[in-house]
Amino acid sequence: MRHDYEAVIGLEVHCQLLTASKAFSPESTQFGDPPNTNVDPISLGHPGTLPVLNARMVEYTIRMGLATNCKIAERSIFARKHYFYPDLPKGYQISQYETPICYDGWVEIELEPEGDGQEPVRKRIGIIRIHMEEDAGKSLHDQDPYHTLLDFNRCGVPLIEIVSAPDIRSPREAALYMQKIRQIVRYLGISDGNMEEGSLRCDANVSVRRRGETKLGTKTEIKNLNSFRNVERALEYEIRRQIAILERGGEVVQETRLWDAVRQETRPMRTKEEAHDYRYFPDPDLVPVVVTVDMLERIRAEMPEMPEVRRRRFMEELGLPAYDAGVLTEERGVADYYEATLAALTRLMPEGDRKTQAKAVSNFVMTEVLRVLNEHSIDIREFPIEPERLASLVRLRLEDRVSSTGAQEIFNAMLEDPRQPEEIAEARNLLQVSDESALIPVVEAVLAENPDKVQTYLNGKTGLLGFFIGQVMRRFEGAPDPKLVRRLLVERLEAARAAGQETK
Repeated sequence: MRHDYEAVIGLEVHCQLLTASKAFSPESTQFGDPPNTNVDPISLGHPGTLPVLNARMVEYTIRMGLATNCKIAERSIFARKHYFYPDLPKGYQISQYETPICYDGWVEIELEPEGDGQEPVRKRIGIIRIHMEEDAGKSLHDQDPYHTLLDFNRCGVPLIEIVSAPDIRSPREAALYMQKIRQIVRYLGISDGNMEEGSLRCDANVSVRRRGETKLGTKTEIKNLNSFRNVERALEYEIRRQIAILERGGEVVQETRLWDAVRQETRPMRTKEEAHDYRYFPDPDLVPVVVTVDMLERIRAEMPEMPEVRRRRFMEELGLPAYDAGVLTEERGVADYYEATLAALTRLMPEGDRKTQAKAVSNFVMTEVLRVLNEHSIDIREFPIEPERLASLVRLRLEDRVSSTGAQEIFNAMLEDPRQPEEIAEARNLLQVSDESALIPVVEAVLAENPDKVQTYLNGKTGLLGFFIGQVMRRFEGAPDPKLVRRLLVERLEAARAAGQETK
């Protein structure tokens, strides 16, 4: 983007809630079921049907409001938002307009540092409102060459819409904000945040103006962005397009545009609607939503520890580096797994140094566990090594009973072998021998059989120590502790040096 212009961006994020039934009817919200199987007279808008509010939808929305520092309205109402679209069978959408349930909140994003060694920059993005609404159905334009097909399964699925303030100034900030929202909803357990399935998607409002100006430019809206990459690329294109229009002396038209991911461009969809175009009015079939003090306090008490708080705790209480703490708290399931493993290790080694144990577990989770999750695209809940078994493996490593290479071999075996790591280590002859009496004869035999190399070592070529260690490791049946082998060799070599000096 040109430095003499700045972008003003606001996002409207739509998030599907993880309820078993729809917002106002008992039908299933299961994704991927055959078309038009999760429908009923209420979601299809048949005459004489009445909606009944899903209480879990209200609770989940309040959770999101609390997690994003919003105020919670004691009383909010549902409204009818009227517009015609083939996959909206009622001819209106039940939403909230003048009185959203959550309002006036904020989240913080962490921007990349501007230079080497600099701390990340934290920026607060305001949230104007979070309101409840139902989803529309889905129009399928690619299933039949002559017709648009309609799947009403999604009609009535519960959504929240999170409307940010126009505080975002770059496509990168927009993507980071979306990532933060996704992290929060997943931590709260109110949505799976799956953008590919449409559980999380956003509309972006963007305008540009000369840097230093305070008046907002004419905005356009880009609809249904369903990936972080698409958010960034669509905004980058639209910002360039608007700047080019202004530079030519033209005027940006307020309109709704679609992002074409194939052509990497936005294209017009329709002129931008205003609120009066939707003819909002309170839904006469639904009573106001009343949030009592007791209800609010109960939900607040059930809130999980949020990622920023957990990250700070990992750093302050466990002594983890900022990088480790950030990686481990990115996903709630991974953070839970890490803490469960550390707790199990503490039980196995109650006298051990807790910070040393915390770092050792962190190393295993960040390298081995996350590697498996990423390679196989699985959730931590599907990971086959229980926290207790991983803790036992970490213990073997901390006690130097297995080498780092041996620990990795055991870990890989544990992915398919349900036995304890010590059993696997014994079966594979990977337990390190720490018995000096067993190692000394082998050490002395290696030195006795290589007198020329011993003399070269004594003459100053100490790099030969690696040769002696390798010989002992190969000859010994089992896995000798390399630290112990090194110590025994050095002791005998230095004793030989001392003896030679005495004879002189």
